[in-house]
Amino acid sequence: MTSVPPVPPSVAIQRRFDRIDIYLFDQLARGRFDDRRRVLDVGCGDGRNLHYLLSCDYHCAGIDRDPRAIDRMRSAAQVLGHPGGLDRFVVGEADALPWADASFDVVICSAVLHFAGDAAHFGRMITEMWRVLAPNGLFFARLASTIGLDGFADAAGQRVRLPDGSDRFVVDEAMLLEWTARVGGRLADPIKTTNVQGERCMTTWCVWK
Repeated sequence: MTSVPPVPPSVAIQRRFDRIDIYLFDQLARGRFDDRRRVLDVGCGDGRNLHYLLSCDYHCAGIDRDPRAIDRMRSAAQVLGHPGGLDRFVVGEADALPWADASFDVVICSAVLHFAGDAAHFGRMITEMWRVLAPNGLFFARLASTIGLDGFADAAGQRVRLPDGSDRFVVDEAMLLEWTARVGGRLADPIKTTNVQGERCMTTWCVWK
């Protein structure tokens, strides 16, 4: 009898969770999505952070400026048993969300805010995402920052050329704390930053409403 080789862990994990952001996975594992089942992904792309949630019958929505990504997102939702995604997965901008106030229990914004054109644009995106987040909801963001990055002490609130060659709108700890207070939220976790060999820094910012 020929034995079936075991599925490698990496394959099993990807089959189950797709390519979900590891820092978002941490929030899931800590139970923060257990009772928050209405989820919006702003800048959802083709849905890597939503596929697992859709497979668990969460009510998911997403917006992205790339029509091709939204087409792929709608197709994936249909495969996962969620047809009719025309009104839930839409082409649009993060600073003009087409949903009513308090429509979602979680708003995900992973690697999007650092594409802001300037401080005003950044502020509009934050304000819009906060508007559609329900009371006691969770706002989860990953974005480029200057925290721990040498030579960028005065760069927060501007677009800059990072050592990795990318142009990003960057924030620092003070700016994130100021915005947390401005919207009336409270940190769900201490602000955490990953420094990628001094080439760029990515910060995880989680806020309760």
